[in-house]
Amino acid sequence: MDTESLKAKVKYHSRDSIITDLTEEVVNLYGSATVDYEDLHLKADFIRIDFNKKELYAEGSADSLGVLKGKPEFSEAGQNFKSNTIRYNFDSKKGKIAYVITKEGEGYIHGDVVKKDPENNFFIRNGQFTTCDLDVPHYSIASRKLKVINNNKIVTGPAFLNIESVPTPLLIPFGFFPNKKGRSSGLIFPSIGESVNRGFFLQHIGYYLGINDYFNFALTSDIFTKGSYNLFGSSVYAKRYKYRGNFQVSYLYTVNSEPELPDYSTQKNFQFRWNHVQDPKARPSSSFSADVTAGTSSFYRNVLSSNVNNFLSNTFQSNIQYSKRWGEQYNLTAGLRHDQNTLTHDVNIHAPDLSFGIARLFPFKRKESVGAEKWYERIGTTYTMSATNYISTKDSLLFRKESLSEMKNGIQHNIPISTTFKILSYFNLSPSINFMDRWYFKTIDYQWNDVKKKVDTTIVNKLVAPFDYSTSASLSTRMYGMYQFTKGPVAAIRHVFTPTVGISYRPDFGLPSYGYYKTYQYDTLKHTRTYSIFERTVYGSPSNGKYGSVSLNLGNNLEMKVRTNSDTGATLKKIKLLENLNIGASYNLVADSMRLSVIGVRGNTTLFDKLNLSFGTTYDPYAFDANNNDYNRFQHDVDKRFARLTNANVALNFSLNNSKGEKTSSKYTTQQLSGINEHPEDYVDFNIPYSLNVNYTYSYNKRGNLMASATQSVSMNGDVNLTSKWKVGFSSWYDITNNKITSFNVNIFRDLHCWEMHLNWIPFGFQESYFFQINVKSSILQDLKLIKRKDFYDQ
Repeated sequence: MDTESLKAKVKYHSRDSIITDLTEEVVNLYGSATVDYEDLHLKADFIRIDFNKKELYAEGSADSLGVLKGKPEFSEAGQNFKSNTIRYNFDSKKGKIAYVITKEGEGYIHGDVVKKDPENNFFIRNGQFTTCDLDVPHYSIASRKLKVINNNKIVTGPAFLNIESVPTPLLIPFGFFPNKKGRSSGLIFPSIGESVNRGFFLQHIGYYLGINDYFNFALTSDIFTKGSYNLFGSSVYAKRYKYRGNFQVSYLYTVNSEPELPDYSTQKNFQFRWNHVQDPKARPSSSFSADVTAGTSSFYRNVLSSNVNNFLSNTFQSNIQYSKRWGEQYNLTAGLRHDQNTLTHDVNIHAPDLSFGIARLFPFKRKESVGAEKWYERIGTTYTMSATNYISTKDSLLFRKESLSEMKNGIQHNIPISTTFKILSYFNLSPSINFMDRWYFKTIDYQWNDVKKKVDTTIVNKLVAPFDYSTSASLSTRMYGMYQFTKGPVAAIRHVFTPTVGISYRPDFGLPSYGYYKTYQYDTLKHTRTYSIFERTVYGSPSNGKYGSVSLNLGNNLEMKVRTNSDTGATLKKIKLLENLNIGASYNLVADSMRLSVIGVRGNTTLFDKLNLSFGTTYDPYAFDANNNDYNRFQHDVDKRFARLTNANVALNFSLNNSKGEKTSSKYTTQQLSGINEHPEDYVDFNIPYSLNVNYTYSYNKRGNLMASATQSVSMNGDVNLTSKWKVGFSSWYDITNNKITSFNVNIFRDLHCWEMHLNWIPFGFQESYFFQINVKSSILQDLKLIKRKDFYDQ
């Protein structure tokens, strides 16, 4: 047989038999036959090799029931497909295929008759394009003529949508589907909808730019027929082993009502979001991170969104930070912080915010220790320097000149010196001294103006460095008590008691010799007020008045051991009854009256490994006067009560879930993990059959003889897999005090194999709305979807 004219050796094999016709130069392969030639691989139940014509022919064979088995499976140049029959020429690399199924990118192509050219382009008659991987797809876009341009695009003539092999009246004159591997750019097709207040709209129409392997950008817009519009610019960037992040800039222009009506108004909103994370391996001794959310207060009330958490959020917070470490001893942190309350419209910005620290040093420790360690070698100290530039104002006044002139700044130095050593083997003594120095570049001065009969305020621009210091010591020990049971399921109960006695002292920095406090007249009756010249500064002022106190704190821990039976015999299991219970108070030795502080009780524990309980109460030992203010008389002298309850709080958290297995990074690609982390609200995890979280809070406050106020609320959220394809979730907030459900949200998700369905429903309340969407899963046909919605602002 003539194989010399072929460019490579033809390798063939069959399980059953090989019949060779030397005259015709034909080889017939029967039973699980395979042929390999260059990068071509063919597998079928029957294959004929015609060396004279340089052709391959392959087909399946029918079993006893007439079912075709062993259909040809062909692969070449990274392309794979299945077919009923195939004819292929070695020399021209052309082929003709009957009923083919081939995978192109994220999609699949079905065709009755397919011709292949040498450039691996396919020409298909009676073809279908789908992202469903079944042999009989759930849906497809069908066309009489279809062309697949290798690693570029798929082009169709007039096409229509098939659902469950049933043609629909949804027609397109032609179709272009991306088939290019790697990044690409293109139009982002919108969703079409209607809003009662804003009119018909196109949502998220725009353009996507696949700029390079590390950076992309998308510009989209929401356009409404009644004049409103929204603009969004977003980007995701990443460089392996270096960094990753994303940002989004949003601008909303909202038109309310009609120009002819009295309630007509327009509103502008914006928001900026940025998240940046540096890979720890990029620079082990330094890092840079950013988590920024800033914008106008009413942004979430005007944007098209079904995210309840965004709507209920009333704070924006930002933090940009760079840190540098030199060895284990020195570290520097520089950053910018921002927080914003959308209800009060308060904005606080620290820019820049610097911190330099030196780790704990032991200046008296010997370089070469000989013998036992001396007590003074345990004396250690640290150093921290902080500097900030700070402004607090309303969001509408942030960038005005008068607000910027109110910026506050300062530098603070803090040097604590402390040590710990044992006394009598059982007691730990921890003395400490703390020195603090502040640098301010301006102070404030008040003077009574006899002419204008008012107080004049003067800002004095000069460097002033107020300092203060304090000293303290604490003595603690730990005692154990155990009671054992010889019978019953309980084996023992153990109590750990940790008493701590402390003493602290701080001099009076309000003395005239320090010059930190002054007095001024504030009215015509010559009433005076004492003030600090460092009022409203970033780090405050040294304290006015001497302070010396003795404190007592009683710490408690209670555990129980129970007997359990197992395959290996009786074992003991530890159960936490009370993880922590602290009772504390202090006594001011230098105060002229009311020396005893309030008594605080704080505790927390975990019950049944599921229920987290934390609680706290405050008791006031002093009685109150007619104005409901404390005065120098003990409550016990009034009504024999040791103290009166002034406030209490309880928090309960219960979590329940049953996970089939943890999500691991090996299950997802880097791109998929990045998408899950950036948009967790869009991810549905079927690995957890059910989950439930319940949070309960209770707060009680009582001042004097006034009516006590108590608030309590409960929030719940959870989901359950009704089947492997159905998931139902909910979240709810209930105000028990006012007997009102403040929010309720239902989510229903259905996995439809190559499609998915999602319903978000808020049945009542201010945000009453619904959002329903059924769409194709694959990103290449993400615009093939049906959306029905009613937004909360259409009520």
